[in-house]
Amino acid sequence: MSQGDPGTRRAEENSSRVILAVFLALFIDLLGFTLILPLLPSILDHFSKNDDGLYRRVQAGVDWFSGSLGIPPERKYNSVLFGGFIGSLFSLLQFLASPLTGAASDSFGRRPALLVTALGLVASYSLWAISGSFELFLCSRILGGVSKGNVSLCTAVIADLPCPKARSKGMAMIGLAFSLGFTLGPMLGAFLALETEKDQVFYTRAAIFATIFAVADFLFILTCLPETLPKEKRVSSVVSGFQSAFDLISPWALFRFSAVRQKMGGPSRDGLQVLGLVYFLYLFLFSGLEYTLGFLVHQHFHFSSLDQGKMFFFIGVTMAVIQGGYTRRITPGAELRMVKIVSVL
Repeated sequence: MSQGDPGTRRAEENSSRVILAVFLALFIDLLGFTLILPLLPSILDHFSKNDDGLYRRVQAGVDWFSGSLGIPPERKYNSVLFGGFIGSLFSLLQFLASPLTGAASDSFGRRPALLVTALGLVASYSLWAISGSFELFLCSRILGGVSKGNVSLCTAVIADLPCPKARSKGMAMIGLAFSLGFTLGPMLGAFLALETEKDQVFYTRAAIFATIFAVADFLFILTCLPETLPKEKRVSSVVSGFQSAFDLISPWALFRFSAVRQKMGGPSRDGLQVLGLVYFLYLFLFSGLEYTLGFLVHQHFHFSSLDQGKMFFFIGVTMAVIQGGYTRRITPGAELRMVKIVSVL
């Protein structure tokens, strides 16, 4: 079809609406998700002084782990390990839940799956808002990790778009949503922690705002996001989808690229496997930044929640400038050379 064909124009307009809806839904979601980042060290300090149940049992396990590795028994190291445990638990549950959520969306559609995950996040942030104990706070993090498959679902929505140009634009908008969310969310969370009323736990307002964002995200998806996976393209059985999702959960199957073994072969699969392994190592080394950096500056430099909010704001602005102003201008085919230059710098 030509560029001026009515069908082509209609498809482009529909794709633009889907991209805008995904961008706004993900941006709202990430605002709520990142509110806690500058507060997490202070939250764990709070529970260490006010909770003598589950917190102390988990702390005993962290102490045993650090001792077995020969880590000096100092509070600053144990605090980082404890925070790493909380962050790793959330990420592990997200890793396990995302393929299952994606498999369910392949059978029931993207929109219903996104609505369910949004409701899960509403429940998670609501638990955080009323958590007066470490047990309830941990439950909120567990529920949040299970419900965080919405990020991969947004990527699937963009992948459903028929036009390659629209898919490229959509992926760029997802990256922009992450940059803006990680720029504004931590700063807002730190500010809300300062505006605490008398006899109110310092993180309550941030948790309430996170809940409001999650409710707004649910309503926005319900009213503005269309279904992008037609019924004729859906899998016939959700059970078969869950079986296929095992290849995305099992480490052995994952590293062997079993999920694409039947669809690709020869040099294409081998090249993708090498690229995937390199990307895994990069993310494995980089992915703990949001949690470990917060604890590092909290313990070593005595950063307050507001200081951490400013730090994350600066990082987010830098990400937005690089991704929006520089990365998208790299000539196709020159990506590897630029990665090598940046790595040396």
